[in-house]
Amino acid sequence: MEDKTCAVCGRRITWRRKWADDWEHVRYCSAGCRRRGVRTVDTALEEAIVDLLDHHRKAGATICPSDAARAVDAEGWRDLMEPARMAARRLVDAGRVEIVQKGAVVDPSTAKGPIRIRRMPG
Repeated sequence: MEDKTCAVCGRRITWRRKWADDWEHVRYCSAGCRRRGVRTVDTALEEAIVDLLDHHRKAGATICPSDAARAVDAEGWRDLMEPARMAARRLVDAGRVEIVQKGAVVDPSTAKGPIRIRRMPG
């Protein structure tokens, strides 16, 4: 079976035997993601990432997830750091951006530590 991506956190969902009968309907990696869902702030973070990369950075430049979090909420941006990383992973799945560490593209599902986000080349 082919892996899927969680609709909320953007992490890879690996096929499990218990999902054999309804694999085509699996959208979330966990009950927590199912409960959380994609909120308005999550969509705002995606838009902020795309806007920063399109209009405020040179081609090929990167941004930190904190840049998008600050653009959405200048005061409470720290609370938006993980949602910003989740938004970046969803954009990776959509083929709009890539996540890099030390200049190398990394798997968004397994990346640990500081990440940068850049537009897909081309």
